[in-house]
Amino acid sequence: MNPVLKLLLEGGSLTTAQMAQVVGLSEAEVQQHLEQLKKDKIFLGWRPVLDLSREAAAAAAVRAVIEVKVTPERGGGFNRLAERLARFDEVESCYLMSGGYDLHVLVGGSSLQKVAGFVSEKLSTLEGVLSTSTHFLLRSYKEGGFLIEQAETQVSRLNVSP
Repeated sequence: MNPVLKLLLEGGSLTTAQMAQVVGLSEAEVQQHLEQLKKDKIFLGWRPVLDLSREAAAAAAVRAVIEVKVTPERGGGFNRLAERLARFDEVESCYLMSGGYDLHVLVGGSSLQKVAGFVSEKLSTLEGVLSTSTHFLLRSYKEGGFLIEQAETQVSRLNVSP
């Protein structure tokens, strides 16, 4: 496996200088590997891991998981519909699944109404979509491999009087 790709998978927050030191390459060689990974469309970009439960972020982010059942197309299977669905700005991730539904779609929006509107006006009206089941995310405990620390709640015992 490409040593730079392995580092990206295991420790994506490293600088190119740190990567070079770990894998025993020059920084220029690491940069060349990164450019080749981009050219080959393996390395698509960096993504921050955010705790969206914090005050400032909470008002701006509503996320939902949508289970989608579809009719596969002759000659294209699930791919054409999934690729079309993935192009919507509201869609953060889209996966083909095994089991009770076909596509697992992660959607983001500024409000419950915006996400619901996306589902009812754009997603469920696509030809080939048989049904959807929307689940709004209420709280995140782990995101992108990072634990989301919750504020410590102080639990005190109630005073007991005889």
